[in-house]
Parts: sequence; structure tokens; C-alpha cells
Amino acid sequence: MKKKSKDESYQVLGVESSCDDTAASVVKITNCTHNKKIEVLSSIVLNQNSLHSEFKGIVPEIAARAHSERIDICTKEALKKANISVKDIDLICVTSGPGLIGGLLSGVMFAKGLAKGLNKPIVGVNHLAAHCFSVKMLHKLDCPYLTLLVSGGHCQFLIVKGVDNFYRLGGTIDDAPGECFDKIASFLGIGYPGGPIIETRSKKGNEERFDFPKPMYDSTFNMSFSGLKTAVKRETENLIKKQGGLYQKDINDICASFQKTATEIFKLKTNNAIKFFYEKYQNHKSLAIVGGVAANEKIRTELEQIANENSFNFFTVPAKYCTDNAAMIAFLGFEKYVSSNFNISDLTVKPRWPLDKISKPILGFGKRGAKA
Repeated sequence: MKKKSKDESYQVLGVESSCDDTAASVVKITNCTHNKKIEVLSSIVLNQNSLHSEFKGIVPEIAARAHSERIDICTKEALKKANISVKDIDLICVTSGPGLIGGLLSGVMFAKGLAKGLNKPIVGVNHLAAHCFSVKMLHKLDCPYLTLLVSGGHCQFLIVKGVDNFYRLGGTIDDAPGECFDKIASFLGIGYPGGPIIETRSKKGNEERFDFPKPMYDSTFNMSFSGLKTAVKRETENLIKKQGGLYQKDINDICASFQKTATEIFKLKTNNAIKFFYEKYQNHKSLAIVGGVAANEKIRTELEQIANENSFNFFTVPAKYCTDNAAMIAFLGFEKYVSSNFNISDLTVKPRWPLDKISKPILGFGKRGAKA
């Protein structure tokens, strides 16, 4: 298929299936050279919360099967809402990593088949890079910029230099924050997923009641949430042993105190990252917060204040684009396509796919490669 000029209109289909959300989106992009216009014509997300709630976490086999059953339905719904035919799609972009291998295979194989049948170009996208670039989908923001990517599976401070150029300052050495939210909600018995539930319960609680530890607080950029999670669990068990169970007030206070502690960790580390970034890029004073945990109102409000105190511009996206979605996949795939910054190997499914290709992994290596 002949490549369009940069000033023509592109209708881009995004497909996302890296974890437990099956997503499809149609994004229209025009005037790529000057005054680029980006319109999200549709963004459909079919979550699997009801399938995994019994297990208090994601079961990979269940997730993979759900993706294979829903991905065509999700895509049809996205096309219908965008009011276009599949034949009108100019480019197909799909998440090929990192994530759960079953879900990734479902998405990539579906997208490849669609691209082959329609004779359309296809681009494989790094899911984490798409989160980092989601702010550029909605805001005018020049590279380089500082990003805190914080989600259910990841937590990293990154300098975003380009569509395939990232430098990691640091991140979690163990559990991701979103994972801690889920596990704490699980042993408190308040449901799944934990993030939005804990945030809601926190608004009714006393955040000063419990003094939870802040592991690695003296480290410059790296974080640890495993010890915090364990401390919350130990306090919960002590309360149950002491009074024979938990009152609703106890649950609210635990949620509030945990959320406050996590927020304080983010505030300190973000302040450190901003100062480091400013020393290198004094003319680029931008901080972006992305990923599922960025939807937490308290965390994003407190980090915006840190940005303001350092005279940095603060960027984030609405909650619907913080969590997994296909609009960000379509957008970054398009950016890679028009800049010719993609290749066939991008479509190889990669359960592990670090953004920073040079720095030493902070989580070590798994059997499928570097974790982060």
C-alpha cells in the first residue's frame, strides 16, 4: 500500500490486549506537519473484572481466553462508534509487549490477520511507551520530558526523548504500586480491583491513624512497595487479633493511611527526579504522570503541587486514558509509522520489553528477558 503524505488524514485502528482489558480504538490524525489535529473517534474497553474478582488478581489463562473471544467484538464496536468501515482504516497498530503472553498473542495475531486481509500497514507498539506518549495525544508537549509511569505492573521514572528513546532514572525494585493496592484490598476483603476502592474508602478515613514505613525513602529514585504492603498486612492482622475483626472505620483508616504513605513516597522521589532532570534540560520543564495509578486523585493532585513548586508544567490524561486503552496504542503507532521508526521485529510478541535498552535492569532478568 502506498504511504500517504504527512499532511493527509489518517484513520488509525489501535488494538490492546496486554493484560486484562480488551481494547480497540479509532483515532483520526490530520495535518501531521503543521498544527496536527488528533481526534479519538472511539475508544472501547472491555474489562475482565468479573472474571478475575474471585481470584483477587489476574489469572493469565482466563485473561487470554477472554481476549480471544472478545477482540473481534471490541473492534467491531470501535468501528461502529467511529462510524467508519474497516476498509477505511489506513493503519493498524497493536500492542506486542510487554504483558501476558496469551493476551499479546491474541491481539497480535488478530491485527496481523486483519492487516493482511485489508492490505494495510501494521505497526507493533510497546505498551509502556504508549502510556508515556498518551499525554502527547492530548497536549502539546515537546521531548524531552520527565515521566512517572505508575501502574498495576510498573513504576518507573523515565526521561522521554523520542518514540523509541527512553532513559530510566529509577523505579520500584519489587512490587508495583497498583499491585499493592490490589493485594491490600484483597486482605481487607473490600473487592477487586483495589485502586479505585481504596481511593474511595480513603476519603472516609483518618490518614494520620497509622504510621506506615516508607522503604528506601533515602534512595534517590528507586522505590520499594513490598515492605509497605507487608506492614499494612501486619497492622491489619494485629487489629483482627486484638478485637476479633475489622470495623468499617478501621478499613477506611487503613486505606487512608496507606494511600497517604504511598503518596509521600511519590512526592519525594518525584521532587528528586525533577531536580535531576532540570540540571540536564533547563529549557524543558515538563512532568507527566501516566498509568493506571495516575488516575488516583490524591496522588495526581499532590504531584501537580510538586511540579508547581519547581516551576514545572504538569501533564496527565483523563482517567479513561490512564488505564489500558487502545487510543494511546493507535497514536504512538502512528507516530512511529510516519517517522519510519518501526520494523517487522516490533510485531514479535515480547512479554518483557524494557523501554531503556542501555541501563542495567532494576528488577533483574526473567526467563523471557529483562523485566524492567
